[in-house]
Amino acid sequence: MDLGIKGKRALVLASSRGLGLGIAVALAREGANVLLCGRSGEQLEANCKAINAEGKGRADWIWADLGDERFVEMTTTAVKERFGGLDILVNNTGGPTPGTTEDMTGEKLESYFLSMVARVITLTNALLPGMKAQGWGRILTVASSGVIEPIANLALSNTLRPALAGWSKTLASEVAGFGVTTNLLLPGSILTARLDDLDGAAAKRTGKSLEEIRTDKEARIPVGRYGKVEEFAATAAFLCSQPASYITGSLIRCDGGAARSV
Repeated sequence: MDLGIKGKRALVLASSRGLGLGIAVALAREGANVLLCGRSGEQLEANCKAINAEGKGRADWIWADLGDERFVEMTTTAVKERFGGLDILVNNTGGPTPGTTEDMTGEKLESYFLSMVARVITLTNALLPGMKAQGWGRILTVASSGVIEPIANLALSNTLRPALAGWSKTLASEVAGFGVTTNLLLPGSILTARLDDLDGAAAKRTGKSLEEIRTDKEARIPVGRYGKVEEFAATAAFLCSQPASYITGSLIRCDGGAARSV
């Protein structure tokens, strides 16, 4: 399938590794020009070299920290200077530390709200006028399966990620008439360094081995295994495509059937 995004300009947040990097690679392989961002300049530079070596879409990078109060200004300036505008925005953030509801201090809540919710929204608002003016845009926000089924020991994530679901759905109805789609993509257990950290924390908390934790989790996934970054990234790339122009205001799972809700 031709996704119709050759030459489109894309910004992928938190793309030095994991899901963000996977999405950036998938978009570039469809011919999009991608701006990667994150906090590891060395890793981002290496990622761009690998993407550009494939000779399809082009990649560039900027240093940008969602926890920095200058994040939105720095990122929008970079988009204007490198691309002159934007067609595809992939909102992706790191997840908060594991913990229970009793571990949720006011300081933690405020800090993670800024980096996981507030700056995603303000960045989108800053870039949206250009998409509306050109009559085409894709806004894809990566959240968590905890939005529909809270995950044990991830109280902060379970509290903050659903805010993005309500925002994304509201935004979709406001901008659909301008040719801009807005969707939320929920990963299940996808093999990344973040999942390694969470499984390690679960092993420490329960006294089980890492192998036992993974065997138990995979047994509860209908597909019977963890997902691959490439599988998740392919779903993301389609949602950012021209053929997906009638999909908006949706919440899409990529979890191997793990969520039990309808």
